[in-house]
Amino acid sequence: MSVLKSAVGRKVIMAVTGFFMVFFVLMHLLGNSTIFIGPEWINSYAEHLHDLPVVVWPFRGFMFVMLCLHVFFGITLTLENWGANPGKYAVSKKLKTTFAGKTMIWTGLLLLAFILFHLLHFTLKVVPEVPQVLDELGRFDVYTMMVAGLLNRVVAGIYIAAMIVLFLHTSHGIQSIFQTIGLNNERTLPKYNLAAKFLSAVFLIGFSAIPVLIVTWIIS
Repeated sequence: MSVLKSAVGRKVIMAVTGFFMVFFVLMHLLGNSTIFIGPEWINSYAEHLHDLPVVVWPFRGFMFVMLCLHVFFGITLTLENWGANPGKYAVSKKLKTTFAGKTMIWTGLLLLAFILFHLLHFTLKVVPEVPQVLDELGRFDVYTMMVAGLLNRVVAGIYIAAMIVLFLHTSHGIQSIFQTIGLNNERTLPKYNLAAKFLSAVFLIGFSAIPVLIVTWIIS
């Protein structure tokens, strides 16, 4: 396909898959944030998802494809850029090179490793510290699972560190989406940059607050 052979086409795929993953992270944060309200809310949320396999499993499959495409083209584009002649390196001059921008490949790989760890920890539940019990209504007790799983300070530290990495990755990645699809200019770029940092900060604070409140026994 000509789109896959073109560097611009591959960058567009990166932007589109990145958009869907940012959307997924936002939805995941909204769902996980119900833990702040109490066991009833997050257990009910999890039960509703469990009752919608026709929607949940196709969505998971779709997101898996998006992740694979994003990782594959992220690595191939990075390798191409490393091997390219600096004089031919096609990068918009409007997007300043920052620490987050320079380390996108590394923060991306770290996030991939964290995703695998997270799946093993809570989805596949292979970690002994994660209990698999039911609440008083016979639903899977997600609240107890999360509290027990994040009470370990080392594990909590891994989650917080991963959210810092996520902040770096998305603070550059979100604004890159607008750049790639051609919506940025000298006037709008600062706004997109601010929006990217704001949303990334929301991810960092929102997700990190969960392990922090658990290890300090505020959520127990």
